[in-house]
Amino acid sequence: MINRQNIRNFSIIAHIDHGKSTLADRMLEITHTIEKRKMMAQVLDSMELERERGITIKMQPVRMEYQLNGEPYILNLIDTPGHIDFSYEVSRALKAVEGSILLVDATQGVQAQTLTTLEMARESGLTIIPVVSKIDSPIARTKEVKEEVAQLLDCNINEVLEVSGKTGEGVEAVLDAIIKKIQPPIVVVPEGGPRESIPRTALGDGESPRALVFDFEYSNHRGVIVYVRMFNGEIKKNDTLLFSAANEKFIVLEVGIFHPSQVAQETLSAGEIGYIVTGIKQPGIASVGDTVTSAKRPAPALPGYMNPAPVVWASVYPESQDDFNLLRQALSRLKLTDASLSYEEETSGTLGRGYRCGFLGMLHLEIITERLHREFNLELIIATPSITYEVEYLNGEKKIIYSPALFPDYGSYKSVAEPWVKAKIITPPNYVGNILTLLYEHEGEVGASEIFGENRNSIEVDMPLRELMRGFFDKLKSASSGYASLSYKITGMRLADVARLDIVVADEPVIAFTRVVSKKRVQEEAENAVIKLYDVLPRQLFVVKIQGQALGRILSSKTLSALRKDVTGYLYGGDITRKMKLLEKQKRGKKKMKARGRVNIPHEVFLKMMKQ
Repeated sequence: MINRQNIRNFSIIAHIDHGKSTLADRMLEITHTIEKRKMMAQVLDSMELERERGITIKMQPVRMEYQLNGEPYILNLIDTPGHIDFSYEVSRALKAVEGSILLVDATQGVQAQTLTTLEMARESGLTIIPVVSKIDSPIARTKEVKEEVAQLLDCNINEVLEVSGKTGEGVEAVLDAIIKKIQPPIVVVPEGGPRESIPRTALGDGESPRALVFDFEYSNHRGVIVYVRMFNGEIKKNDTLLFSAANEKFIVLEVGIFHPSQVAQETLSAGEIGYIVTGIKQPGIASVGDTVTSAKRPAPALPGYMNPAPVVWASVYPESQDDFNLLRQALSRLKLTDASLSYEEETSGTLGRGYRCGFLGMLHLEIITERLHREFNLELIIATPSITYEVEYLNGEKKIIYSPALFPDYGSYKSVAEPWVKAKIITPPNYVGNILTLLYEHEGEVGASEIFGENRNSIEVDMPLRELMRGFFDKLKSASSGYASLSYKITGMRLADVARLDIVVADEPVIAFTRVVSKKRVQEEAENAVIKLYDVLPRQLFVVKIQGQALGRILSSKTLSALRKDVTGYLYGGDITRKMKLLEKQKRGKKKMKARGRVNIPHEVFLKMMKQ
């Protein structure tokens, strides 16, 4: 039986690319969790995409064993993502631990996302251990950044630890601090407690086991494998358990820990983090935030998680309708590993059957579509991403519109409301002018501005979510030479001055190209879209007119000339009337084809139109 007083559960939180995974690598080395010959960079980032991009997408738990003053301790780490699109992953990890390492890059200092994740950790009542990383870098500003962190946490500068994930310097001191400062897992949730947070109170050793599901995966052979944090009692193989929310019973096939691969154990006890193999193969039963408890003596459910609200919507269609069932299975499988993905079936007259998918941001959309292509070998058509709008019609009826194709015609509605965000931008002062110009172009309302740390400014901005998703993050990085950082949260709905822009090809609107844009930019957007499609669309056997329509009129138009075949090329003489007859016949054929014909738009054209 494990001594619960010697267990420490913690996570590492930081802005993207501040060295979380590298620090985790050194911890695994020092604790001998992984043999040196098996060690590799980003060992906890098991996904191919994570290694390619150098970012963490999925949280990953691991158990380490460490000794301090001859006393053995168990350290359960949950490595978390840093990008704002994956903050839901971070929020789930924080509910399963008692403390967090706040990691700040000595070359960059405190960033916007650092503040967001710190606020989440504080709301969860976690012990915060401040650490400055990359101290071995020649451009490190270690002293200044330590002062920033100390000021942020209102602590002594000597409490801020220094580490180098590359060399391993200072990592043992961090492990010692985890043991000394983070409390052991003595947590229980009183019956009837609030569902938004887990109170950090004294533990009651209830006999009936309770475990919080913070993640899960699917195995073809073993079914759903849930990742749990044990709060009461213990669970072992062959126990009959119950999912509280789903009210579904199952028999435990195996329990174990992450080392970092799955290692079977006899039992999982209160305070531990591990996995349970359920054997369930139906989708929709296991869910993040559910409580696993005894089927014979069920205990009250633990507080779960708020369901993530999609920020961006995009329609996803298979290039070939023969792959529709494969797309459905693929989305169902991805949903088992990504609880924040949502989707529902829809049909387009042009593109056939597909799915309307909800994402937490543009990077999330990019990652999911890339996984569909790589893991399931699917060729996809992705419609222009959009956000939700609240439309009030002339008769007073209100509807939520989440697809540009469903946005009402001009003049058929009274008003439109759209979501706005409050963003925080942290940047060196010499880039403030460029950023203010960018904010003006994206309809941003600049609020409070203050000096943040040494040689940096903090700017608060209110802006439409629509504009934030219009490539704002990439433009911000360009305007600041990569130094600015951004975090945001949705604040509410405001009236919007927008219109639906349709791209019409051969008198037929192409739904995948439809978008909702600001009326101020609708002329520019229409012209750009028509010119771009004109450049990438292959010529047809008949004349094709490409038009941009909005506000009840045609705003832009270009004509793509027909692909002409020389029907008189084989003639070598004779009367001119022979050539005239063939040319007239060709002319009549083109006219008939134009009347009946449909333009076949290749997959590559959709991809080129979607790219900025």
